[in-house]
Amino acid sequence: MKKVALASAILASLAAGTVNAATVYQDDDKSLSIGGRAEARFNLSDANKGEDGTGNAFKDKSRARINLKGKAKITDQVTAFGKYEAEISDSSDSTVKSRYVFAGFDTQAGAFSYGKQDSAQVMLTDYTDILATFGGDGVDLVDGNKDKRENNFLYAGEFNNFTVSANYIAENNDAEKDSDSYGIAAQYAFPFGLSLGAGYVSGKDGVDVDANQYNLAASYEFNNFYAAGTYASGENGNTDLTGYELATAYKMGQFVVQAAYNFKQSENGGVKTDKVDYFALDGVYKFNKNLRTYAGYLFNQIDGEDDELQMGIRYDF
Repeated sequence: MKKVALASAILASLAAGTVNAATVYQDDDKSLSIGGRAEARFNLSDANKGEDGTGNAFKDKSRARINLKGKAKITDQVTAFGKYEAEISDSSDSTVKSRYVFAGFDTQAGAFSYGKQDSAQVMLTDYTDILATFGGDGVDLVDGNKDKRENNFLYAGEFNNFTVSANYIAENNDAEKDSDSYGIAAQYAFPFGLSLGAGYVSGKDGVDVDANQYNLAASYEFNNFYAAGTYASGENGNTDLTGYELATAYKMGQFVVQAAYNFKQSENGGVKTDKVDYFALDGVYKFNKNLRTYAGYLFNQIDGEDDELQMGIRYDF
């Protein structure tokens, strides 16, 4: 399971390699590592049949990822870093998507970077986004709260067990869509396994449409047990938004069982509409640090929405 309780998680995501990343070059001043995954997976749901109810309920969702991460010493106090990650989906046109493209400086005062990268709030939403299959759908109420955002200026600093992150996202030159946003988030990791975090994001979601939300998060980790919750509330124009996620995991040797509940609701003119409402359960078996298999089931609580089964095998390199 993800060690989201660690205060250094966001800094590690900026410059460090993954567990299985291979260092292809290293000397006293610079290094380059390469990593990624090959993931064969499928989804089974009546929703895959289309609106007319015909077709196949089986849908292949296989993908592959590859990333390059580098860092280079500038002075004793300043290090440059960069990351590129691409994803290739197993579709008819073999779509290649750039997930992350950013570079920056790591200093004694913190890390400063620019490019396509996560917003400051992701270190909080990752508390509950731990499943191998589903999840992460309840607390992204506005665009400025999400991961993998372009034109993103990010600062992240760690001070003992306290981590703070702030970002500004500049919208591309589009006169019809003004969605600049800014956010700040902070978390504190106690030495006994408890982490607490809070964040706020504000900006635009289209011309003259104000969008904002605040986030609260907590997690607790003890031996092989992990539990977390995130809560978000905000506004998008005249619409009030509320969401929360609950997640738990238990590790038994090489097997991890995980569960989550995601909920999101909008309210406009006194009318409430449930956007997300489901339970999800999955199990992961790790043969070693490279190979794992998993299976998960989503129990949808919204009328007219279908349950889903998803299974896969993943190799990390």
